[in-house]
Amino acid sequence: MEKGYMSIRSERKEEHLKLAQMFFNKQKYNSFDQLHLLRPALPETNVDPTILTTEMFNKSVSAPFFINAMTGGSPKSKIVNQALGKVAAKEKIALALGSASILAKEDDQLDSFYVARSKNPDGILIVNVNPETPVKAIHKIIQELNADALQIHLNTVQEIAMPEGDRDFHWLDNIKEICNQVNIPIIIKEVGFGLDQNTIHILKNEGIQYFDIAGSGGTNFAQIENARNKNDVSYLEDIGLPTVISALMAKKEQVNFIVSGGVRNPLDILKGLTLSGQYIGISNVFLQEFNQNGIDGLENLIASWKKQLAALIAIYGKKDLASLPSIPKYYDLPLKTQINQLIR
Repeated sequence: MEKGYMSIRSERKEEHLKLAQMFFNKQKYNSFDQLHLLRPALPETNVDPTILTTEMFNKSVSAPFFINAMTGGSPKSKIVNQALGKVAAKEKIALALGSASILAKEDDQLDSFYVARSKNPDGILIVNVNPETPVKAIHKIIQELNADALQIHLNTVQEIAMPEGDRDFHWLDNIKEICNQVNIPIIIKEVGFGLDQNTIHILKNEGIQYFDIAGSGGTNFAQIENARNKNDVSYLEDIGLPTVISALMAKKEQVNFIVSGGVRNPLDILKGLTLSGQYIGISNVFLQEFNQNGIDGLENLIASWKKQLAALIAIYGKKDLASLPSIPKYYDLPLKTQINQLIR
């Protein structure tokens, strides 16, 4: 490939980064705002940051939240992933890379992903592919990045909104083939529109053990793709399943799940953990902190969030992560009505 030339796929990666920054709104209202936790005025606890340490895919991490999938496959994404790898190593938290499916056709883009592993050789690295990626390519990606887990993302709304997106969503057979031939943990992940209970149920019966619900309330890829589209598809922006509802669906199915989608602060992290999420994924908040304040700014933010999360756990009367789902919670009426209609 000629120096300075970018493929359509790489150009799209760059556009996504630019538009994610353009549409970023840290104060965006979402379902976490309709979930409330009951706090004891006399908690009889003390702040203990060591209780945040936990296990993830057989490795120790310093906190139950991590840097979730964002980017890879272009010059700008290489800079971002190198920084994220360095921050993940410094703060001892997991890092999920953006979709590496581009490597099935453009293996010269490997370095834009590998820079993260090179900066974080011993930490947890999760790779991400679309459900149509050939198994042979997935094996190569896992081997070259020494991945600890694999995310398979489901993004039908984004594909429909994308001018050049897929229009065939017969994905289950390939997901089953990947599951049968990949020997690291597999996570089924939405991309901001929420996993529904029936899909979780179907995939659980196929042997999938981990899910990242990625509900609505954060980055909206229909909005991002609409900005790239000659036709107005803004009507797609509001069809996502709220993060809290998707989490309750996953809990109902009794699966291991990650809560992501609109996590803006340590209180949202705590709320996600009280919903029985094992881990909490954060993407755009961390990306924009890096864009504004560099590596040092992102490291400081993550370190601060750890301290704040430990303090929140203490004031809610708990002394370990396992007990967080027992914190009493209540919902605003609109969300409660949706829960009553949807959770079976």
